[in-house]
Amino acid sequence: MAEIIIRGATVFDGTGRAPLDQTSVVVQDGRIRQVGGVVPPASPDALEIDGTGQYLLPGFFDTHVHFAMEGPDLLGQLQLPVSYSILRVPRRLRATLDAGVTTVRDLGGTDRGVQMAQTEGLVAGPRLQIAVRMLSITGGHGDMSFPDSSIDFRTEAIGAVSDGSAAVLKAVRRVIHAGADVVKVATTGGVLSPRDDPAHSHFSPEELATMVAEASRQGRRLAAHAQGAEGIKNAVRAGFTSIEHGIYLDDEAIELMIDRGTFLVPTLAAPLAVMEAHEAGMPVPAWAVAKTRRVLEAHQGSVARAHRAGVKIALGTDSGVGPHGHNLKELAHMVSAGLSPMEAITAGTRNAAELMGLLDELGTLEVGKRADLVLTAVNPLTDIGSLGDPGRILLVVQDGKVVKDIRARG
Repeated sequence: MAEIIIRGATVFDGTGRAPLDQTSVVVQDGRIRQVGGVVPPASPDALEIDGTGQYLLPGFFDTHVHFAMEGPDLLGQLQLPVSYSILRVPRRLRATLDAGVTTVRDLGGTDRGVQMAQTEGLVAGPRLQIAVRMLSITGGHGDMSFPDSSIDFRTEAIGAVSDGSAAVLKAVRRVIHAGADVVKVATTGGVLSPRDDPAHSHFSPEELATMVAEASRQGRRLAAHAQGAEGIKNAVRAGFTSIEHGIYLDDEAIELMIDRGTFLVPTLAAPLAVMEAHEAGMPVPAWAVAKTRRVLEAHQGSVARAHRAGVKIALGTDSGVGPHGHNLKELAHMVSAGLSPMEAITAGTRNAAELMGLLDELGTLEVGKRADLVLTAVNPLTDIGSLGDPGRILLVVQDGKVVKDIRARG
């Protein structure tokens, strides 16, 4: 593995500290060996990069994606041949990596085979933690059946249905057996499911306690698809690691999240992607458009209040609802909700690594950590919106290997 020396860049280390001007970084054997100081001449086989006038950051995280889908027409996608759907995944992985995202949590639809292929280098993409599928009540956000319809359509590709403590215990064990690194549960209804309400809570506190106890016994963290206040609070009290979306946060929910150290993954891009698809003439059901319009303003306000109160926020996009490969647009959405540009960067680096249990190895640009790096000509403090353009991401390094380099064209 060749040595990489990046000289003279402005370095954002992902901790929230002020950037380091005209700083050199040395990568050896896949790890960061030096940040700053005098760097000796490079060895003959080293890759030397002039970072003057450019900005170096840790590889970004996206803690909420769905590589098995792209666009809000979920029913149409589920009718495609499985082999065709699988063959579309490598392009989405590649696009996400090219966007500067080197680590993701896939929270439903992607199985262990994709994770194995990425780990072994069969496909290029971010390293993956997977949930395999989301656990849902009958009639909940992950129930893809159509009662009283001529369509007999049931699938566990995205969601798995269970009811009662014994059944949810088995469901947690089954999804872990299938390879889940994180257990995802829909504790409320959602937007892209036709017969439930985002404000309504799903699963009883007793069912949620059973899930948390079993997942914790097996060393798994838990993510709650949670949009309504009661379902959010039920998940936080039960011990979930993160709240995904958090559309209708109330003051009590925010206080509970601070007290328990629960992360918020806002996915502000998701409802915007639904509306963009609708306005572009894509087949978005009328009920999904109506629900999206209802949640947009509340969503932004909830994230803003959670941030002001001190809730820990990690970057997640729900990519798959919208197109893959524009993940860092979420940084600008978070700034619109009140985060500073530096806080948004930290949400996508250190905070996200902490949420995923990877902070010892990733998430900050510090000596000894795995070398995931992003180089751009964009100053994130003055033009964070431009980081959402993959063409502005000039260089991506993952585990000390250059996986994207368009500097000559940049």
